[in-house]
Amino acid sequence: MPHAVTLIRSTALSDIAEYAYAATAPAEARLVFLAGACPLTPEGEVAPLGDYAGQARRAVENLRTALKEAGAGLEDLISTRVLVASARQEDLVAAWQVYRDAVGDHDVPSTLMGVTVLGYTGQLVEIEAVAAVLD
Repeated sequence: MPHAVTLIRSTALSDIAEYAYAATAPAEARLVFLAGACPLTPEGEVAPLGDYAGQARRAVENLRTALKEAGAGLEDLISTRVLVASARQEDLVAAWQVYRDAVGDHDVPSTLMGVTVLGYTGQLVEIEAVAAVLD
């Protein structure tokens, strides 16, 4: 099945970034806007508590589920934002590495942000995303 997303890599910008600087989708693509994927269990509990990488893994699992239910997958992402409730760079990097490993070569334009607090008690990570699919 062909994919709608084309990643654009700039030779004029730094190659240190672990993502494409832009992405496009053709006019006939269906855009899928996802709510922030949180590290919630099916029972509605934040897990694992206190673990940035673990919460990132759970958030990616929940992101995969939401994408699947919309007829998409990680390879259809066109843009993401990884939110981490911390002012410590190493905490942001721990969550980012889990996310980056999950998307692999489909390294869409992304923003990694440290934030003060997220919506659920004990929540450390949230992943916002937009996908584009050809039906």
